Amino acid sequence: MVLTIFSGIAEFERELIKSRTDEGRHAARKRGVPFGRPPKLRPDQRDLARQLLEDGKSISEVARTFNVHPATIYRCLDEKAGL
Repeated sequence: MVLTIFSGIAEFERELIKSRTDEGRHAARKRGVPFGRPPKLRPDQRDLARQLLEDGKSISEVARTFNVHPATIYRCLDEKAGL
């Protein structure tokens, strides 16, 4: 009986925390706060990486130049293609 009451209180408290967190996220999005991991490359670096690839450098060479994983360079290419 006591455990049932405690679990009910815990569930109620969990719902309160969830609703407060959701409200905070919504307010932050309205203020323009960015969510998620920051980009590894700045826009000017992305443009330079694309230019280096057009000049004939390999993906791995460009990745080493910017000290990033080759997948990051592939993502830059996907962004340019509009995927």
